[in-house]
Amino acid sequence: MTVPPHARGYDGFAGRIGRTTDDSTPSWTPTPTATPGSPNIVVVLIDDMGYSDIGPFGSEIDTPSLDRLAASGVRLTNYHTTPLCSPSRAALLTGLNPHRAGYGFVANADPGYPGLRLELAEDVLTLPEILRGNGYATYAVGKWHLVRDADMRPGATRASWPTQRGFDRYYGSLEGLNSFYYPNQLVSDNSVVDVDEYPENYYLTDDLTDKAVGYLKDLRAHEPDKPFFLYFAHVAMHGPLQAKPSDIAKYRGRYAEGWDVLRESRFAAQLAQGLFPEGTRQAPRNAETGYDVPAWESLDGDQQRRFARYMEVYAAMVDSIDQSVGRILDTVAELGELDNTIVVFTSDNGGTAEGGPEGTRSYFAQFAHVTDPAWVGDVPHDEELIGTARLGVHYPRGWAQTSNTPFRFYKGQSFAGGVRVPFVLSWPEGLRRSDGDNGIRDQFAYVTDLAPTLLSLAGIEPPGLRNNLPAKEFDGVDASALLRDRGSESTHTEQYTEMTGNRGFYRDGWKLLALHPGADVDAPVWQLFDVRTDPTELHDLADRHPEKVAELAQAWDDAAWTNTVFPLVSAGGLAVRRPAEEALSRPVRILAGTPTLERYRSSRLISFRDFVIGADLGADGFREGNEGVLVAHGDPQGGYLLYVEDGHLLFGINSFGRYTSVDAGPVPVGSRLIEVSAAVRPRLRWDFTVRVDGVPAADLLGQVQLVGMAPWTGISVGVDARGPVSWDLRERRGPFRYSGGLRAVTYSPGPVRVPGEVIDRVEREAELVAD
Repeated sequence: MTVPPHARGYDGFAGRIGRTTDDSTPSWTPTPTATPGSPNIVVVLIDDMGYSDIGPFGSEIDTPSLDRLAASGVRLTNYHTTPLCSPSRAALLTGLNPHRAGYGFVANADPGYPGLRLELAEDVLTLPEILRGNGYATYAVGKWHLVRDADMRPGATRASWPTQRGFDRYYGSLEGLNSFYYPNQLVSDNSVVDVDEYPENYYLTDDLTDKAVGYLKDLRAHEPDKPFFLYFAHVAMHGPLQAKPSDIAKYRGRYAEGWDVLRESRFAAQLAQGLFPEGTRQAPRNAETGYDVPAWESLDGDQQRRFARYMEVYAAMVDSIDQSVGRILDTVAELGELDNTIVVFTSDNGGTAEGGPEGTRSYFAQFAHVTDPAWVGDVPHDEELIGTARLGVHYPRGWAQTSNTPFRFYKGQSFAGGVRVPFVLSWPEGLRRSDGDNGIRDQFAYVTDLAPTLLSLAGIEPPGLRNNLPAKEFDGVDASALLRDRGSESTHTEQYTEMTGNRGFYRDGWKLLALHPGADVDAPVWQLFDVRTDPTELHDLADRHPEKVAELAQAWDDAAWTNTVFPLVSAGGLAVRRPAEEALSRPVRILAGTPTLERYRSSRLISFRDFVIGADLGADGFREGNEGVLVAHGDPQGGYLLYVEDGHLLFGINSFGRYTSVDAGPVPVGSRLIEVSAAVRPRLRWDFTVRVDGVPAADLLGQVQLVGMAPWTGISVGVDARGPVSWDLRERRGPFRYSGGLRAVTYSPGPVRVPGEVIDRVEREAELVAD
């Protein structure tokens, strides 16, 4: 029967339409179905882990699960990534060079240029989108960091959130880092997990692993044949360094000999494993100002003891990651699918020097030094707390260079210490090694190669469109040939690098490199290395081969224009935010019962400015016996709270781990408005005044401003949710929900009163640390 022309809704229907089903033929839209026998894919991405931190790359840390993968798989010893986190993640998931993907920096800025849009564009296809379109189930757990911090709040666009970019399910942190005991905010799929208090013995790596295992079990209970893609992006090893006591105990005393001895032993293990050609020399300790590492023997006994504690915690965290990998592998093995599962293990960039020369008691405290270098609030006096939930520490950069053995420099720089990382790939059924093949590949490979390589191994062609837009084509290449044959040549023959002015260009074994030059971001001082004979980049050949320097410098410039690297960001350029963000610092009334505000939104109400907080106790006001937290903002790494206990009103501030409070006295019955005002003072300080119904009750003067990434946990009304601002109060009273008639808390932000040049310096440091 012919459908009348005025009928609507039948266009494109492939069956036959009659007046009843008796004279009609049904048709169903096909759903994507994977080719039978398609491999599962697991990508495990670690944060800030250097080249030598796992057993297959020379480490003394126990990593039996990774040893097991390397024993049957392939190790890429010349694999490169970008120097920072968000760019690496974007490149891995899209196959695009980071600036073309929109991530010339981390997703904690918004300077307003194409290569720095810091969210995935509509014409950028992701690996999970392609796999899902070919019948895969797709899961992501852990760190995302591909969403601008201004877009992590309710009401903002979710266009660059995981489930909008190809993942069926997601659980983890959208942020660039997090506490392992008190995450400031976790997201499940598209919603924030609303939690006041984490369970006893909570540890983030375990939580993420539980979720990943649950996803796989749930899939197989419903879909016995559907292949899966699991993207497990660990929050570890990013600071703050925190590990479970049982894991730390395992490494007590293991690092007393220090970083010089450890670097030598790791390098010896690397040579013994055949990771470098005979005659390779390890880079000496970094000596450049700001990157320098002292000889271990030059440290006094107290420093050596404390510094060793940091590394014990770091090793415990690596061990915990290996345990997590083991649980994933055991689950896949229990499903009977390990042989047909591609497993990739790698890192987003090299080890980081963010802990400075001596380590830090508080990961965020370094920002308070911008205008007060003498402030010692972050000195780690209480060594027994290093690695625990009570502190957010990071190790001294001597351990970072150890992490990057045998290379120079760190995360953030374009030298090998920042961009050359471990890479292990195993697929027992699809990549069986021939006799005599030790699985080591020394050909150049880059992070953009992973997506096209995995698709090639799975037999999938990427579509040319995304949402009916022409999709950007891969910059990476299919490296499956060199995985199968160690004699195969790399087809990735050249690659640019740029991050905050640090730059480089690789072509056919030559590397042109430059650290950020200082005042003029576009005045590189080039160094030239032949990494075929000098893989640790020790012998600068720029003076001997000026023609090669000129050739590669021009190639870098050409690549920079092609990949939207320009404009290079000058000092202060990353602190620029879109004008619409001004709305986030308008006064706000937060009703009692409102879920904890998102971290960035909360920070806009107090950062670098005067502000007034008002707690409205309702028409009945304060009543005898009422107690609890009126408002809290922060956690053990920094914050403040206002609460009533035993009839007394108290205000406390946690200055990056050091807590100070003032007792404002008994609260008069019937009081209706309790206020705290903060006034900016020089040297990044605040003066606080507490008032009850307009009457001054207490002062707390000269307190260090919470700037940069602190307070890490957002504002809670009527409870101290998630991480405790006051450790002692949490131990006595738990989250201490207010028992009286609290109606709302109002924030009235005043003008920004910190000089712009100070803000620029703080924000730039914070953005780098957020990676």
